[in-house]
Amino acid sequence: MAAASLSLQAALSQVGADIDRRLDVFLAVPDDPRADLYRAMRHSAIGGGKRLRPLLVFATARLFGVDRDCTGRAAAAIECIHVYSLIHDDLPAMDDDDMRRGKPTAHKIFGEATAILAGDSLHALAFEILADPATHPDPFVRAELVLDLARAAGPSGMAGGQMMDIEAEKTSFDLPTVTRLQAMKTGALIACSVEAGAILGRVPPEGRIPLRGYARDLGLAFQIADDILDVEGDEAAVGKKLGKDEGAGKETFLSLLGLPRAREQARMLVDQAIQHLQSFGPEADLLRDIARFTLERDR
Repeated sequence: MAAASLSLQAALSQVGADIDRRLDVFLAVPDDPRADLYRAMRHSAIGGGKRLRPLLVFATARLFGVDRDCTGRAAAAIECIHVYSLIHDDLPAMDDDDMRRGKPTAHKIFGEATAILAGDSLHALAFEILADPATHPDPFVRAELVLDLARAAGPSGMAGGQMMDIEAEKTSFDLPTVTRLQAMKTGALIACSVEAGAILGRVPPEGRIPLRGYARDLGLAFQIADDILDVEGDEAAVGKKLGKDEGAGKETFLSLLGLPRAREQARMLVDQAIQHLQSFGPEADLLRDIARFTLERDR
């Protein structure tokens, strides 16, 4: 991974270990015919990955003094949704990828049927975790977490963006359409991660406006950086096959803007994201570091 501040490196390591520990418990392999289903879930969910979304939950929740165990459960739930989407995205009917996070994709090891069920089960597990009283004692907080994640994952969010991405192989999209696609496919779950920390902190919707602006700009900057990595990145570092969007004839931020302008746009978005946090003090430095790191990462 590219150089990051020591505090950010420590946070990434700490959150990654926390999420792996929780998923290890949630996905304990049973001694019955479901064993391969759990093994497929564990293969995809434990170890590897940037853990950006869980880190955003932790970074936002700490602004409001949220209990760390409550934060960790919400972060694990959002990561379950993210991993489910990767398992399904890698299937032959979708992007047909053989590698993810530096190891073979779930369907290459366990078969398509088991991989589909592993994705389905992680999707269900996410909402089971959020609805459990252990995640937060206030049922209204739990209900809002469930509602926000459902919206981020469904046809108005990630799944809808994925459908637009499929259609992008058949037609040319202009910049506003690509921006909307990526705001749904990638940005919705990033926004949900930031929102979750504020929901856990019982921040009213009107008090979350700066954080929503931060998340919106961060999500777009993250996707532009992804588009640049897809062309310039190292497959070994990224952990998956690169250049597939160009090969499929899809319009991206890079193809529409060109490399110099895309880099400039990403920098502007990161600056805007950080500007949204001006009402916060040093307690938001981790969120600022995450925004800057968006442009520096190599995977």
